[in-house]
Amino acid sequence: MNKSMTSALSLAAALALGGCATTKSHNQHTDSVQSAARNGGLPAALAQHEGSAKSVEDKAELLYNLERGELLWLNKRYADSTEAFLAADLKVKLWEETAKTSPDKLLGMVGAALVSERLKPYEGQDYEKVWLTTRLALSRVAAGDLEKARVDIKRTHEREAVIAEFRAKEVVKAEEEAKAKGANTSGKELNGYPVETLNDPEVLQLKNGYQNALSHYLAGYLYEVLGESGLAAPGYRKAIELRPETGVLEEGLRGLDDRTSFTHRRRQKMTDVLFLVEAGSAPARKPHAFTLPVPMGGSVRTISVSYPTIEPSNEPLLSALEVGGRQFKLERVVDVNVMARRALKDEMPGMVLRGVTRALAKGAAQEGLQRAGGLFGAIAGVAGSVLTEQADDRIWRSLPGRVYLARGYLPPGEHRVSINGQPVGEPVQVDGQYLVLPLRLYENQVITGQVASFGQLPAVAAAPAPATPAVQPAAKPSTRPAARRPATAGAKTSTPVSVKPAATQTKP
Repeated sequence: MNKSMTSALSLAAALALGGCATTKSHNQHTDSVQSAARNGGLPAALAQHEGSAKSVEDKAELLYNLERGELLWLNKRYADSTEAFLAADLKVKLWEETAKTSPDKLLGMVGAALVSERLKPYEGQDYEKVWLTTRLALSRVAAGDLEKARVDIKRTHEREAVIAEFRAKEVVKAEEEAKAKGANTSGKELNGYPVETLNDPEVLQLKNGYQNALSHYLAGYLYEVLGESGLAAPGYRKAIELRPETGVLEEGLRGLDDRTSFTHRRRQKMTDVLFLVEAGSAPARKPHAFTLPVPMGGSVRTISVSYPTIEPSNEPLLSALEVGGRQFKLERVVDVNVMARRALKDEMPGMVLRGVTRALAKGAAQEGLQRAGGLFGAIAGVAGSVLTEQADDRIWRSLPGRVYLARGYLPPGEHRVSINGQPVGEPVQVDGQYLVLPLRLYENQVITGQVASFGQLPAVAAAPAPATPAVQPAAKPSTRPAARRPATAGAKTSTPVSVKPAATQTKP
């Protein structure tokens, strides 16, 4: 066997081995985790996930810690969940710093995708990076630490700016790579690709694939609770911009001045409750295979190319929340399925350009293999090309599929909750001036998260004693002040916040 044939066959073997190394499917793993949750509960799901990490390196990976953090959150192990999220956040911080100071280092990793998209280090979907700091902020809220939650919210907004700047550079880089390899496709469409999943009205309505209304509403809410209404208004305003014509978001801004007024706080008798309802799971990215004809010299080679697709969600929407006989309207503020499809739509031009570039490179490799090894070389080249051409299915699957908000007033005390007629197993204790009630519908169960209560309602004077009967003229009226009922305490897990005395809502 001559030297050129040996080199060509070595290349085919390398391609085949590279393909075998990238065959691990995240979809298969998350399907097994969800099955464990259905059959054995959340502890079984967590054990299934943790068992997938075989080394210290595996346990440090971004996606491993994102999934683990969410499962721990669902298991109500909040301290462990925060630790896992912080481990994931270290990876994202490194990505951010590199994107700001040395973007070429990240852009250089695009070259790994010229063999297979799965060979690229997983840096997280952009909306996942934003959701991570949002989830960290919610973890701080659950622990009653609003100051750290405020820091996480600030980092969320900074992260969005880094993402926007870097993605613009990435598209330019992909175009340059494609032109250097001789690709001349526009990268907007592929014949046979289900483009309608990326171009439906909900996807096109989104401003981008990484900002979400919840993050910005939460910013407004936290600043309101902290007594900083001047900072709260921009958060509410941005949430409305991202999700227009949503009542709960519009009321957040419209009612801000009234809720934070001295008169309102002084008279407030009921707790201002924010209901955060999460449902379902994030969508899967499924591979869709194509074949591209690639002209090579005097012949045409057929090259396999694979791109991910995301199917629209068919889960029914939630609409009604009942608490203690009171009805609240649930409004969808985040749809991760739609965001994932928007992110894929934004990513697709660069992905297509990289795919065409791969096809040209692999076509040239096949041509060389056939010249060096004849039929055997041609077969080896085709096999290597197919094995390495796998769509990247990595995505944070344990995220909620949709997030709903409702907000209103409830009297202090114990209340029963139901969502769309489905009762929540345990009653909820309501007290304080503000309260956040997180609920999650996951694998046919409703999970009540850590209830966080902040501030105190003002003390209410007891009713005056009855007048002294006329038949007892000798009795002197009491000179002691009337007894006052103590203010309702906040949740045990919360840290008291320095807020002005609350006041009663005029129309609760």
